[in-house]
Amino acid sequence: MPKAAGEAQGRISGQIIVEQLLRNMELGQFEMAYSILAPCLFSLYLHPDDYARLTGVFELIREDARRALSARLEQWNGKPGGLGKLRGAKNRKPYKIAGKDWTFEFFPDSEGVVPLGDVEIHSDLNETPQPGYHGAKTTLLDREPGVTGQTGAGRSTGVRAETRQSSERVFAEIRYEDDSGPQLFLMTQNEISVGRGGDGALVNLALYTNDEVSREHLRLRRDPAQGRFFIVDQSMNGTWLNGKRLARGNEEALPARAEINVAEVIRLAFEAKP
Repeated sequence: MPKAAGEAQGRISGQIIVEQLLRNMELGQFEMAYSILAPCLFSLYLHPDDYARLTGVFELIREDARRALSARLEQWNGKPGGLGKLRGAKNRKPYKIAGKDWTFEFFPDSEGVVPLGDVEIHSDLNETPQPGYHGAKTTLLDREPGVTGQTGAGRSTGVRAETRQSSERVFAEIRYEDDSGPQLFLMTQNEISVGRGGDGALVNLALYTNDEVSREHLRLRRDPAQGRFFIVDQSMNGTWLNGKRLARGNEEALPARAEINVAEVIRLAFEAKP
């Protein structure tokens, strides 16, 4: 559980960081048909003062964290004293990680979001995050995760934008919240696909959610000559535009501001930019 601000303010330690990594790993589990994945890539954001104070011991914290997370994984898999005796080994799914090893990256918070004494942790399940597969975002203090900068591995932690040069034009903004938290997507192409992706389905805007949302759920298109936008539903469970269900496969005009309901699971707030 997150600690109160007064308990953690100003003196975060390596032990606290390792405890929070364990908590993040527990929250970021992803259950599959025959196994359960745990996050193995962690980006840790610290207040600049805490980052400077702990810089000299980051490698030692990494070493302790690897030992602690490996031990927890063994415990889940039914080692002596673990959870296996309680659950019964016959039908129990094994826990594992998708990467070769645990990875921990430390960053000073440059956005003024992380308070002194806090650590914000963003995790992923794999070295190359795929649509529908993700970890968790957690904080030590009782607050919502807020860092949106790029990690050292190039993983977006809060803004899912197409890779672009700063001079490229943003045609529209799409705000939404999926299983990985509040997100902002910047549309810089004239046509994008939206859905869960995965299994060979390549989408521009990947939604981390359940399978009610299709892998390729809908497409948005911009007419470069007129600057108008259009939407077409490609899904099994439907797409709603401002409360009206779209006919599958029929392209319709998309207003400059609109609410797009994806399978009644996720709402996209669309706004065209002049």
